[in-house]
Amino acid sequence: MSNNVPYESNGWLQFLRPRRGTKILLVACFALILSLFSFFVHFSDEDTTVSIISHVDPVVERPARSFNAFHHRVHTIFSITTTTTTVTAPPVTETVFVQKDVIIKREPVVFVLIIWSEASAKEGAILVKSILMYNTSPSHFHIICDDDAQRYLEARFSLVARPPHDVHIWFYKPTWQSMLDRLEREGSIKTDHSAGIPGLMKLFLHEILPSTVQKGIYVDTDAFFIADPTLLWNTFSHLKPTTAVVMSSHPDQNAPEWHHASRICSCVMLLNLEKLRALRLIDSSSYQGQTDALSPPAFRAMFGSPTGLHGRYENVRLGDQEYWWAIVDHRPDIFEPLSYDFEVTSCLFDTYMTGLGDDAVSEADELARQIHIVNTPQEVRFIA
Repeated sequence: MSNNVPYESNGWLQFLRPRRGTKILLVACFALILSLFSFFVHFSDEDTTVSIISHVDPVVERPARSFNAFHHRVHTIFSITTTTTTVTAPPVTETVFVQKDVIIKREPVVFVLIIWSEASAKEGAILVKSILMYNTSPSHFHIICDDDAQRYLEARFSLVARPPHDVHIWFYKPTWQSMLDRLEREGSIKTDHSAGIPGLMKLFLHEILPSTVQKGIYVDTDAFFIADPTLLWNTFSHLKPTTAVVMSSHPDQNAPEWHHASRICSCVMLLNLEKLRALRLIDSSSYQGQTDALSPPAFRAMFGSPTGLHGRYENVRLGDQEYWWAIVDHRPDIFEPLSYDFEVTSCLFDTYMTGLGDDAVSEADELARQIHIVNTPQEVRFIA
């Protein structure tokens, strides 16, 4: 008899050999374990955010992760049942700000300057620099000058490499003889003021500049800005329809030797050049037989008839300002006073008793101690 024991006849082997029912049970348990493992692996890898999905593809490529092959096998073998739960959320009001690229083209601020000689240009360069520092708009400079001034100013302007706003410069160079000729055609203007003939050209700015320049800010070269010139430029938008000239007014000043011309200051002026052209501000022999100019009756009312050599006014001592005073005193309808906020002037040595340093002073106290403001628009509010 053979010593080989049949496999079925060994008891302990019989225990290890699965029966058909047991085999089915083991397969079912193994499948259940795989299903539970797939479930936990699937949800443990998802981000904790809530998303609204409009479409689910039946086959999704996922990023590589541990047990990825196993995970793929589960999706291949078993079908997935998706349960969608709808939860009603409370209403939410959402405000959305949409920023659009809007290009705002600022109106340029036009400056009209008379800078005659290199010495004047060195002074005027400080004025120009203050404009470029503070102006929040493009700057247009129309500069009446001689060769020396132009040469110096061009060298200074060449240093302005990256201005915050556009800068345009025009130079106008009338010859000395052309200025004398224009005074000759007027016939009566004369001055002993230190500004000389170039200073008198402040009366002819509307003629020197082309008609395309309709308005401008005139500033003397010994002045400079400490605030945005655009604020001064905006004054044009608030003027009366008839106004052609705006300058500081100091009605409490008395200077008989100047025909009280210190009651205005032509150091800073807002000029509507278009209106001054239409008014024919200064007379000329070229106007004979045409509309009368504004200046002759104004000059006669202030100074009388010219009695000097060659029919000139010998009694005018304050240069262009005295002639401007005659014009605006005779024609107040074309004049408006400039706010003192824009002119803290050394022409009045006490500068309205304004000052720096006392920042804690109240507006009422500041107004009470200010002077030269009686009978002016500034009387009811302090000078800023």
